[in-house]
Amino acid sequence: MRPRPSAALPEPGADARAHSARVVDAVRREIDAAGGWIAFAHYMQTVLYGPGIGYYVGGSRKLGAAGDFVTAPEMTPLYAQALADPIAAILDRSDSRDVLELGAGSGALAADLLDTLADRGASPARYRILEVSPELRERQRARMTARTSHDGVAIEWLDRIPDEIHGAVVMNEVLDAIPVHVVSRTDGHWFERGVAWHEELQWEDRALAAGTLLDLAQARFPAGGNYTSELNPDAEALVETLARRTASGAILIVDYGFPQAEFYHPQRDAGTLMGHYRHRAHADPFLWPGLSDLTAHVDFTAMALSGERGDLAVAGYGPLAAFLLASGILERLESVGDPASAAYLREAAAVQRLLSPAEMGELFKVMVLAKSDGIVSAYFAFADRTHRL
Repeated sequence: MRPRPSAALPEPGADARAHSARVVDAVRREIDAAGGWIAFAHYMQTVLYGPGIGYYVGGSRKLGAAGDFVTAPEMTPLYAQALADPIAAILDRSDSRDVLELGAGSGALAADLLDTLADRGASPARYRILEVSPELRERQRARMTARTSHDGVAIEWLDRIPDEIHGAVVMNEVLDAIPVHVVSRTDGHWFERGVAWHEELQWEDRALAAGTLLDLAQARFPAGGNYTSELNPDAEALVETLARRTASGAILIVDYGFPQAEFYHPQRDAGTLMGHYRHRAHADPFLWPGLSDLTAHVDFTAMALSGERGDLAVAGYGPLAAFLLASGILERLESVGDPASAAYLREAAAVQRLLSPAEMGELFKVMVLAKSDGIVSAYFAFADRTHRL
């Protein structure tokens, strides 16, 4: 049986509970249609992205104080201001000055990037956004139309990845939300963990047949006893596709995760899957489906190999804190004004969260996959951990 919801988690309202019940009904129909069992990746796809009901497409507010989590761009515009320099460096080495952002959230990163690039005379020709959530698309449009500094930049929303990409591809906290497969080795036997209905949604394991998942698990899981973790071939395929279509420029990835040896560490034997609800993390993937976000950490070694299969090379990989410091975030903080002012103290608190090893500074990583050498090497000067991949 799954654990009951923690008393520390706030209860959803009546409308939210009704929506979650509709999501559960949709999952039950998926289970019935599949013969009584679906892989966890299928479940995660349904509850996050199911048309009209999924967490990211269902219309509820996800980001910010009123939502379930806050991403770095919403904490402070200084984050986007720091990223603007390496993005400008990528654009300078591209055949055309385009930015493609996947999963742009509230649009905060896009808006602040465009402001900063305009201030330094480095505006892109186009800023394109690939976004699956209708609600977030509307928030992005509203934010973009409110900024006059974006005049002269063609802003477009896309439904699919372009066939050919020139410029900077930005993926800020995107890969962690791509549905994962959960695989378990129990008493020497391999299983895929999935979801069944027995009066409620429950875990149910099925023997893992020969194929890609088994090959990946056998290659990546540590030797020894029982072990459960995630595999994400869809995320790997996405990065490889982006890499193959990047004719000039680079892909910039920011997310939480580890190199493969740390991701599949013997002591990390329960995986990294977690939920987020009202700014609280929890371990129950069946808690209020459709209302709770689900994520897993990123295997950055797998992303590097995917990029290389697509003819891109790792131009740098390291912790977020070192990358932001090399990108001048502290200098930008100084420009906010009087260190005793409320504005400065607010921005300083956000920067502290971004840089602190106990917060985002060490857990979050930055990886750049580039078409040409030296494209962003200066921004990994303080800590390039490519050798750990």
